[in-house]
Amino acid sequence: MSQAEIFSDTFVVHAINPEKKTFDRIDRLAARAETFEMELLIDINAEVWPVAANDKISFALATTLSLNGDPDDGTYQQYEKGASLLDRYEYAMHGKVYNFNHKEGENIEIDVSFGGLLMRLSGDQRHLVGIELDQSIYCLMKKV
Repeated sequence: MSQAEIFSDTFVVHAINPEKKTFDRIDRLAARAETFEMELLIDINAEVWPVAANDKISFALATTLSLNGDPDDGTYQQYEKGASLLDRYEYAMHGKVYNFNHKEGENIEIDVSFGGLLMRLSGDQRHLVGIELDQSIYCLMKKV
């Protein structure tokens, strides 16, 4: 995990479009973490990055794409030189944390919008302490 990453784990996809709603080119993945007891529900562009049930996904949330954790302005400049977190992943989105739901015990749900594609990450809040409401965040994924 780099200094910029505030959460990472490997997830196993257990369902595609579990709510049976379908949209052109968009799939909703339901996945469970292997290390931490976390649940992930996330929309992806399936035309760009197709995923199947039982695929394993390396998943990370980061505050910046800089490997050393230097803050950025949320704008990716492709022509800039140097390595970034994007070099380690196949699929990335940038969005904003818009909701926290505290559940029973120490559990929490965090909702993020990536320009209309949504993500809900739920589980023990101690694994998500680096995430704040209204925070800009990167979601980074690759198949394992």
